[in-house]
Amino acid sequence: INLRTIHKYRTTLKVLQDFAKSKRKGRLDFENIDLNFYHDFIEYLQKHSNHTTNTVGKNIKTLKVFLKEATEAGINSNRAFESKKFAGLSELVDHIYLNETDLDLLWNLDLSKNQRLEAVRDLFLVSCYTGLRFQDFTTITPENILDGNKLKISTRKTGKTVQIPIHWRVAELLAKYENHLPRAISNQKMNDYLKELGQLAGIDATIEKVLTKGGLRYERNYKKFELMTCHTGRRTFATNLYLAGVPAISIMKLTGHATEAVFMRYLNISGEENANLLMNHDYFTKG
Repeated sequence: INLRTIHKYRTTLKVLQDFAKSKRKGRLDFENIDLNFYHDFIEYLQKHSNHTTNTVGKNIKTLKVFLKEATEAGINSNRAFESKKFAGLSELVDHIYLNETDLDLLWNLDLSKNQRLEAVRDLFLVSCYTGLRFQDFTTITPENILDGNKLKISTRKTGKTVQIPIHWRVAELLAKYENHLPRAISNQKMNDYLKELGQLAGIDATIEKVLTKGGLRYERNYKKFELMTCHTGRRTFATNLYLAGVPAISIMKLTGHATEAVFMRYLNISGEENANLLMNHDYFTKG
């Protein structure tokens, strides 16, 4: 189990302990985890903790992992959690990606007098052109470079080995740092700096986001740079390749996605972009 998964388990355990203290006099037993518990727990997460629908759903899914393991180990005999009504909630949330114009703005940004932001910008662009996660693009070494034109990485999250063609901009960045990319800062600090970078670069299109939080539906407008995070790089890579006409199955080989359903959630293509992508398809042009 990787550290991220352990952190997720500990977070859900803490949430359960807080719920038990607040709503169950500090005690929570396997036999009490039924559909009544399920509805009370969701209400607690929504109303008391003001969690989004997807955060509520993640806690339910993690709880079900606990319960399944306990059942298989013979510790738990209450199988109420297997009911279809004991389901993890979710809602589709649009995540941004950077289009080619945005990437050009970042690439051409003069940061020669700001080494802090220059290093973050360069690392982030590597992610945008490789699709690698934070823990992978921040640990690239010369040993990962094959024949000068491919990266071979054993991904930390899944253990899958991927081989990714080196984009010309990645090649220039590797040459700039003599194949030793800048030392990474923390994920959270990099997320903060990316917003600063995006604002400096003028990545300021208005983005409308809709989400449910605390059981209430909200609509809010953001500037695009406000939504930039480390993971935006991975979504940028997948979406731009897809818009360039690269087959999904080929992109999945690069990103390491196991199923097309999960991969498709990485894409955030508007109706206009989809229409433009199909305009030159034989179906619309033949005859």
